[in-house]
Amino acid sequence: MVSTEHLLAFAAMSFVLIIVPGPSVLFVIGRALAQGHRAALTTVAGNSLGCYVLIAAVAFGIGSIVERSVLVFTILKLAGAAYLIYLGVKAWRRRRSLQAAFAGADAPRGALRTFGEGFTVGVSNPKTIVFFAAVLPQFVDRGQGHVATQMLILGLVFTLMALTCDGIWGLAASTARDWFARSPQRLSMIGGIGGLTMIGLGVTVAATGRKD
Repeated sequence: MVSTEHLLAFAAMSFVLIIVPGPSVLFVIGRALAQGHRAALTTVAGNSLGCYVLIAAVAFGIGSIVERSVLVFTILKLAGAAYLIYLGVKAWRRRRSLQAAFAGADAPRGALRTFGEGFTVGVSNPKTIVFFAAVLPQFVDRGQGHVATQMLILGLVFTLMALTCDGIWGLAASTARDWFARSPQRLSMIGGIGGLTMIGLGVTVAATGRKD
């Protein structure tokens, strides 16, 4: 079982990552603005399922390898940190492009198709893949065993937090179209803050980890 200390620490770091607008959030916002809150929430549900598929892949695929090898752990950690910093710099440089999420309106889609598109975005999000592979093993108590189960529990916490946060983004976007449209600079500010936060998260990941 995951300790309370590890669970809270993981939840805090997950929250930092989740609140940064990334590909999944932009996709949800775009869907909300184009088709309303129902399509946005269906997209969020599919996206969250895709995210948890990645968690299971990490837990059963590389979890045991990372547990036994300090070298593999360090390589993954540094690769994840570097990629998070890269995403942060990219988000900062392209913060004004967030306005593109508000351009145009798509034709209505069925719920199943909307769910499937959300799943595809979630399961192919490189930020999520790198985060789980590099960070998730750091919050596992190897002394208690059941490494895969602990990862699945931590991943469930992440997924529920993402489901809630992305759902709020979708509902907010679908009910505040005029507010955003009157001042597109607000999205630029969100993107800039998000980029700096991502860079800080990458530095934190690189500087922390197991000592053995």
